[in-house]
Amino acid sequence: MFKSFFPNPKWFFISAVLWFVINLALWYSGGSEWGTILGFPEGYRSNALAIDVSRFWSPSFLWFYLWYFVSTALFALFWKWRSNNPWQGWSVWGTSFIIFNIWLIVQVSVAVNAWYVPFWDLIQQILTKGGGDLSMLYKESLTFLYIAAVSVTTGVVMTFFTSHYIFRWRTAMTEYYVEHWEKLRHVEGASQRVQEDTMRFATIMEDLGVELIKAILVLIAFLPLLFTLSAKVPILPFIGEIKYSLVWAAIGWAVFGTFLLMVVGIKLPGLEFNNQKVEAAYRKELVYGEDHAERAQPATLKELFSNIRKNYFKLYFHYAYFNVVARWYGQLDILYNLFVLFPALAAGFLTLGLINQIAGVFGKVRESFQYLVSSWKTIIELLSIRKRLKAFESILDDQ
Repeated sequence: MFKSFFPNPKWFFISAVLWFVINLALWYSGGSEWGTILGFPEGYRSNALAIDVSRFWSPSFLWFYLWYFVSTALFALFWKWRSNNPWQGWSVWGTSFIIFNIWLIVQVSVAVNAWYVPFWDLIQQILTKGGGDLSMLYKESLTFLYIAAVSVTTGVVMTFFTSHYIFRWRTAMTEYYVEHWEKLRHVEGASQRVQEDTMRFATIMEDLGVELIKAILVLIAFLPLLFTLSAKVPILPFIGEIKYSLVWAAIGWAVFGTFLLMVVGIKLPGLEFNNQKVEAAYRKELVYGEDHAERAQPATLKELFSNIRKNYFKLYFHYAYFNVVARWYGQLDILYNLFVLFPALAAGFLTLGLINQIAGVFGKVRESFQYLVSSWKTIIELLSIRKRLKAFESILDDQ
């Protein structure tokens, strides 16, 4: 699954995490200001970023682009020296490009969140005074459209690129399994695992991986803002005054939802795995029946299909109560965003601009902490596919 596409997967991922932590530590311990060595203006890092599209080519952003490219190049050269995996151009540079696009999309969210304050405060002023300057509304709307253009362009490029990335990963897995087909062909459902499971595994890993990286980068970008904005909301419902109120409210709600859905959905991965086994047994008997008259007899097919029915009915039952809990949590989550602000609203601490900014930041951080909640069904499917491919690969290790 991994060694076909990534060079020495275990150490590759460990080194990637370590390299990420090192770069993060260097950046936040002064590296973000090292651009002055290359001629960037003094104090560029401390200057407030413009609340418009020009922030994306400000000195702070240009220095980050250069830092990211050099960091990726050093990492790629290291693995070029350590490994000769034919796919590492895609697995190293391709992964880095996807991460960069996710970072850029997160920065667009930060820019839009900053735009909330002047835009909604302008609307509040117009409503309070009974009228105002129409041109300012058009100007602020145009600012949003310019920022949105960056998001749209980045999103399209990323979707196109990741589609190719997924297919390359699937190709790498397929080539690896086909190379060892003589050993693997005797496994039940071998053709399905090579043709279908490789495709689904690569697709799901890409989806979950992108969302995980996005969740981490959103936390890095928005958590400092949430710490600052917590001063505007010093009181939480039922709890009262608490320092960093919004941060604790986001973490507490996400941990509760994650634990709840993990407990409720604990049986689902095994049932999904069994479902593929009984489907594969039924399909295999039908395939044999095409060439051999003694195979695929009605009694045999009836028994095999009975196994499919039993497993599906179990799945339907367990998904029924899982969906009840998941959907109720989703509905309560919508209200929770405002519920946290009720005491501060009643005390008159907030303006319309601040309400929208806090709601935006709080929502982003909360959603990041809820990564497992929002991805649990997909994780269940991935676990069942991984279980099948792991059993498949164990043949190559003579297990």
